[in-house]
Amino acid sequence: MFLWGLSCLSVLGAAGTAILCAGLLLSLAQHLWTLRWMLSRDRASTLPLPKGSMGWPLFGETLHWLVQGSRFHSSRRERYGTVFKTHLLGRPVIRVSGAENVRTILLGEHRLVRSQWPQSAHILLGSHTLLGAVGEPHRRRRKVLARAFSRAALERYVPRLQGALRHEVRSWCAAGGPVSVYDAAKALTFRMAARILLGLRLDEAQCATLARTFEHLVENLFSLPLDVPFSGLRKGIRARDQLHQHLEGAISEKLLEDKAAEPGDALELIIHSTRELGHEPSMQELKESAVELLFAAFFTTASASTSLVLLLLQHPAAIAKIREELVAQGLGRACGCAPGAAGGGVGPPPSCGCEPDLSLAALGRLRYVDCVVKEVLRLLPPVSGGYRTALRTFELDGYQIPKGWSVMYSIRDTHETAAVYRSPPEGFDPERFGAAREDSRGASSRFHYIPFGGGARSCLGQELAQAVLQLLAVELVRTARWELATPAFPAMQTVPIVHPVDGLRLFFHPLAPLVAGDGLCL
Repeated sequence: MFLWGLSCLSVLGAAGTAILCAGLLLSLAQHLWTLRWMLSRDRASTLPLPKGSMGWPLFGETLHWLVQGSRFHSSRRERYGTVFKTHLLGRPVIRVSGAENVRTILLGEHRLVRSQWPQSAHILLGSHTLLGAVGEPHRRRRKVLARAFSRAALERYVPRLQGALRHEVRSWCAAGGPVSVYDAAKALTFRMAARILLGLRLDEAQCATLARTFEHLVENLFSLPLDVPFSGLRKGIRARDQLHQHLEGAISEKLLEDKAAEPGDALELIIHSTRELGHEPSMQELKESAVELLFAAFFTTASASTSLVLLLLQHPAAIAKIREELVAQGLGRACGCAPGAAGGGVGPPPSCGCEPDLSLAALGRLRYVDCVVKEVLRLLPPVSGGYRTALRTFELDGYQIPKGWSVMYSIRDTHETAAVYRSPPEGFDPERFGAAREDSRGASSRFHYIPFGGGARSCLGQELAQAVLQLLAVELVRTARWELATPAFPAMQTVPIVHPVDGLRLFFHPLAPLVAGDGLCL
């Protein structure tokens, strides 16, 4: 018995020693990891690195980030301030929030920082895109694409967009069961981008097939850059090639069309603009441009549309104020056609007598609707921020940002901490964007509100996106009422795109149509 006790003590002692040694080695490894990054600071600068933690060797703080989601960044912002360092996905990162700090990053494009995207994204989207362009090529490319989002182009898009949104809302009312709004919004956004922006002639089956292929591309956009069987990159390449194959036929037709004819869609405008600059666009350039337009419009617009539906449901007073504004502007009457009479969502067909009644000018007069859309994008911006790489060491808020480090500017944190609003930033208050309050803030508040980024890489399609959301708000409020199909409001997932975890399942019910004596469809 005595020997057995000694044996147990010996085993326990050995185990304790092993645990102690492992702990010491782990502590040493973490100390050396921290020291490694401390020594990576630019010694030519006297400024310190930002506060923060580089986490564990090799892994950094990636596991914490994946588990905690948006709470990861907010907790570290509270601990370290608006500029802090961390280590995510194998790279040192400086996280930046606050209007002045973000202003420095966004206006420093091509001078202090450059856009940063994973290698897989460059491979899948191609070299003829804004995403991959830097410096003068980026400026030329942006000039070409800007024509597709000019005011004249938007005027042509709006009637067809209204027809598509009108059809969609009425189909939700006729669904006979719960609608997953996020899934429906993704399908709708793809249809609008493919048919209206790109001018593709697609029936419903073709559109659904192409949308699934496109979603496979996007799902694998951020993958390891390994082109091996069953890898995410290989799946993405397969989806991209299928998209390109379909687009090639449509683009060939557009290239053969009368060069003197007025461009009717974004793809024709890109062809026309490129030719005006003395360059004949190649098939590869145009295929990559088409996919880039789809990518820019897809998830972000679907996310914002879903957030609009959710926040209006949570704030019925805003719905009432939108209705009042529509009535005041003579726009309170909704189309009374049957839900199926909208021609597949590409515009008003002959079977429906309801002509589009909204234009950019009419939308511009809906001040409260505009405020609601801005507030939705402030409270739930579709993307949380953007990544850049430091081109040289520079100062930010009293710290050095070393050359070669990643810089992530935070849209969500900047919106949440903005001190320029009179009402609490965490609340839903569309009237914070009213004319009186906007005037009181002045130009200095420009970078407190950045749902579309800013500077040289600000979103070219921001006016189109806002018009889509305004049109959706109008068609929703004057056509339907909606309610939860679940016991409670869903939690929101914030990475990589903001959306409800259950897709936001709702019941939609048509409002009783008004009937006028003049026989018009109301």
